[in-house]
Amino acid sequence: AARITCTLARSGAARPSSVWRIPRGAHNPHHVRMSSVHGPPGLKLCGRGQVERQDPVFIQVGALADGFAPDANVLAPVDALVGRTLTLGDASGAWRVYTFEPGALQWRDAATGTDGRAACRVTRLRDGLYFVDYIDATARATSVSLVIDLDTGVWTSVVGTLPTEADTRIDAFTRVTHGLPLTAVDAQFRHGALGGHARPGPLHAPTRELIGKRTMYRYSPTECYEHIYLNENFYAWQCLQGVEGGLADVDRCHYFRIADELYLFVWREKVVPTLGVVLIDFAQRKTDGKIFGYQGSDFGSLSNFQIGAYAQVLNETVHPLGDEAQR
Repeated sequence: AARITCTLARSGAARPSSVWRIPRGAHNPHHVRMSSVHGPPGLKLCGRGQVERQDPVFIQVGALADGFAPDANVLAPVDALVGRTLTLGDASGAWRVYTFEPGALQWRDAATGTDGRAACRVTRLRDGLYFVDYIDATARATSVSLVIDLDTGVWTSVVGTLPTEADTRIDAFTRVTHGLPLTAVDAQFRHGALGGHARPGPLHAPTRELIGKRTMYRYSPTECYEHIYLNENFYAWQCLQGVEGGLADVDRCHYFRIADELYLFVWREKVVPTLGVVLIDFAQRKTDGKIFGYQGSDFGSLSNFQIGAYAQVLNETVHPLGDEAQR
C-alpha cells in the first residue's frame, strides 16, 4: 500500500470542542486589534483626523470551536465498531491493530510494539464507511483520523502534527527564502487493506475530481463557508457568515477519492496552525470530519472538534487550455 508523507494545514459545525491540556502556561485571552489609518488622497474628513477601521482578525482554533458548537450540523456518534478488532495493514505489513470500546479504542503498533488507549469518536457517513478520530497521547500535538470502509476492505489514515511555537513563529518570507513549506502543520497519509478481508478493493488514491468546484458549506445556523478547489495543491476559502466573517485565504490541501461522489479532503493552514480532515459526500450533500489545532495562542492546549455541514456545489470552472485543459 502507498504511503505519502508531507510537511505541511483548515475549515463544519460541531459539538463542543474537546480540549487536551499541554503542561505549560495559562491560556491568553483573545483580543481584537483595531487599526487607524489615514483616509485616501482627496478624502475630506469631517471632524476627525483619522478614519478608524477594524480589519478581519484570524482567531485561534479554540475560539473557532466555540463558534461552530451551537446547533452544529454534525453526525451523531455510532457504536457499530464496539467489540470489534480491526487490523490495518499496509505494504510493510500490519501497521496498527485497533480494538473498539464504547467511546474509546485501544491500539497496538505491530511494527514497534507500542500501544495505547484513547477516547475516540466514530461516525458513519455512508453504510459500512466509518470515520474514526482520536488524539495520540504518545506523540506531541498529534491527532489520528481513520477512514475505514468495511465493505471494500480498505482504509486511509491521516496523522497530523501541529508545529511547535518556535516553528509557528517563522514568518512567511523566511520560509520562502529557506525553501520551507508555507505551513508548518505536518500530515502523513497511509493507505492499506483490512486484515482478513477476502477481496479488498482498490486503495483510496489522490484525485483531481474536486478541482474547479466552487462549494458552499453550512455548518450551523450561524456558520457558513465557501471553498474553491483551485488545483492539486491549493484551495481558497472564505467565511461567508460566522465567527471568522470576512476572513479568507488560500491554503495547502489534499484530495482523495473514497467512492463515487465521496471524497476525503484535508487542508493545512499557514496563519493559525490548523489541520482539517473532512469527508465530503456530494451525493448526500453532507460532510463529516474534524478540525485540529491549539486551543489558544499560548500553545498550551489542543482543540480537536467535530465538524459537519450541508454542502452545495455553486458552480464548476473548466479552464479552456486546449489539449492541456484539466479541471
